[in-house]
Amino acid sequence: MVRPAIFLDRDGTLNIEKEYLFRIDDWEWIPGAVEAIKLINMMGYLAVVVTNQAGVARGYYDEEDILELHRQVDKMLAAEGAWIDAYYYCPHHSEYGSVQGCGCRKPAHGMLLAARRDLHIDLAKSFMIGDKAIDVAAGVAAGVTPVLVMTGYGRAQSALVDISVHRSAAILDACQYIEKVRLGLQNGVQSFQDPGEKNVEKFSPQVVQ
Repeated sequence: MVRPAIFLDRDGTLNIEKEYLFRIDDWEWIPGAVEAIKLINMMGYLAVVVTNQAGVARGYYDEEDILELHRQVDKMLAAEGAWIDAYYYCPHHSEYGSVQGCGCRKPAHGMLLAARRDLHIDLAKSFMIGDKAIDVAAGVAAGVTPVLVMTGYGRAQSALVDISVHRSAAILDACQYIEKVRLGLQNGVQSFQDPGEKNVEKFSPQVVQ
């Protein structure tokens, strides 16, 4: 069965940004993130994490560390009655490691296409939530609707993202916005202002390159 998904960046979107995080002891949820994942589950979207993890290529940690971190995150979510359906990560970097020209590292959309193949995702009805211009670019390239959050690098990156892309204060606000889109409470995806947007500055339009 084909289903829509909400693709989620990890660091700066789900958890507080900490450079090259791989230990569960360093994990801190963005406020409202667990509730956001529960809402994704309730709405019937697949919750799919797509995350660049260049710390592997740089030698800071290995892929098993990523897998173990995600297992621990799953345990925390299960205790709250929530779940992530799948995790995709890119361990590559353009200047480090044995693979420097991959198609999975955002802003490339390889992870989203892999998820479509594996999970039978309807990309046209899907969303991408992230805090960077590369998240938006990956979503656009895959044909999903992007939402930029103002956590993590969101405020600093907002000027790099086209003004037509919806902004939300944080992931829970973004998911509440998507819920209203899903329920058809507005005419178009870009016309609705979610509750979190009242705290978001207005930005000059610039197109993502």
